[in-house]
Amino acid sequence: MGARKTAIGAAAIGAAVCAGFGISGTADAATTPAIRTVFAGDDAYVSSARTNTNYGAAEKLVAGTVDGETKTSFVRFATGSFPAGATITNARLILPYDGQPEAARISAYPVTGAWSEDTITGGNLPAIGATAAGSAVPRTTDSSVTIDLTGAVTKAGTYAFALRSASATAMTRFLSAESGDQRTAGPRLVINYAPATEATPTTPPATTEPAEVPTAAPDSCATGDLLVPSCGVLWGAAAGGFTDTPRDTALKNWEALTGRTSAIYHTYHKGDEKFPTKAEIAMTRDPAHPRVLLLNWKVAYGTTWAKVAAGDKDARIDAWAAYVKANYGAQKFFLALHHEPENDVKTAAGSGMTAKDYAAMYRHVIERLRADGVTNVVNVLALMGNEKWMAQSWWKDLYPGDDVVDWIGLDSYVSVEKGYYHFGDFGSLLDRKPTGGGLGFYDWSATNHPSKPIMVAEWGMYHRVAYPTSKAAAFATVVPELAKHPKVKAVVYFDTAKDDEGDRNIAVDSTADSLAAFKKVAASPIFDVEIDN
Repeated sequence: MGARKTAIGAAAIGAAVCAGFGISGTADAATTPAIRTVFAGDDAYVSSARTNTNYGAAEKLVAGTVDGETKTSFVRFATGSFPAGATITNARLILPYDGQPEAARISAYPVTGAWSEDTITGGNLPAIGATAAGSAVPRTTDSSVTIDLTGAVTKAGTYAFALRSASATAMTRFLSAESGDQRTAGPRLVINYAPATEATPTTPPATTEPAEVPTAAPDSCATGDLLVPSCGVLWGAAAGGFTDTPRDTALKNWEALTGRTSAIYHTYHKGDEKFPTKAEIAMTRDPAHPRVLLLNWKVAYGTTWAKVAAGDKDARIDAWAAYVKANYGAQKFFLALHHEPENDVKTAAGSGMTAKDYAAMYRHVIERLRADGVTNVVNVLALMGNEKWMAQSWWKDLYPGDDVVDWIGLDSYVSVEKGYYHFGDFGSLLDRKPTGGGLGFYDWSATNHPSKPIMVAEWGMYHRVAYPTSKAAAFATVVPELAKHPKVKAVVYFDTAKDDEGDRNIAVDSTADSLAAFKKVAASPIFDVEIDN
């Protein structure tokens, strides 16, 4: 198979999918997103126990560990060239199952060394990167798993990945390219790209076979296995903050006020509370208003991060896991563990609340939930991005590891009162830099964790309660700044007329022109994302 031509499908996504053609030369096509599907040019798996055996011709790929034997799969794709000036906006690896998968995380690691599917064995492995480019937990009800590789596939070229399973007791098998018709079977890399502003007719790369029409090519933006949208941005909110209004009622009222259903419904819980509640479940099972939960949980309520990491609250974690499995099935949801931890860090040794204690707590909880069989959780690390905290020597120690973080979250706000604390717009909210200089939050995330999508898990524009000020100009910057910050895949507004100190008004309707401007933001088609859940 190593000498085989790679099949590539190029199609414009608009009113129709054009089979086998590039972007047309019309004015409208110049800004129409395009999609390309590339099938693996090489794929194979290796065994740690049979180090001299080559499996490059097998009709399956395998990942996992059983009885001490570990199998790892390798895939390689050549993207072909793109039109001049085109920009890749999204890339995802799709792996069709061979049989029922193990519900254990599959991770794709970049392969930097040379290899061939005809010669690779467990005894001559190529160099493999230490950090996964992306990962996903297979769902046994699906026919394939999708791994987001947007941070790794950024331009035309050849990309290779090693596929590993987190399971220590079972194997997951995927169809290889040898399993059937090359154009419909095996691993495939699906790439969305934006053509340059002036379109030039293009021709698909040469191939000995018909140009591939992407299987089930999307004609709209939709979420994948980790709820990352294939294009666009998820729209969300937490409404009714610091009031007695039931959160579901507050959100419905807010949606009616602003003109759009919140794809993400943000709620907050702590300690031994059992959630999602019946009301929260009902909100995410309303067919007329599709939503996904963002559940915020302070697991260490009443104790310390260190004690949670040491297992003192395993009964709490296990009880919640049992509740989730019994009451929420396989429906996906976001989970943020103790958002904004910077506020609660205590640097004294033995406090149980150091930054490293937080990272250990986060890792322990996620690994415990996985061991408990909770497979529908998508993990969000929600930080503050505050210039004071980002400048602390311990700030970097909060990060628990790419293997237990699916999204990097940011909770950040800006003032619309000129001269007041954190006066700015949506761009300054994303790009706030540490005191003394350094990378702003967005650039820090994109540089250090390129495979992770960014969620603005809380955001808002505020003025002091006693000084009503228009938020219209600041709201007008949201959509343009999202275009400049493509790794932001979700934004969740925190709406309240008074903050926890009663001083700041973050409500979108604090003035009439503020509401009018916000409704224009909510109406943007960038937020037209279908929830696949």
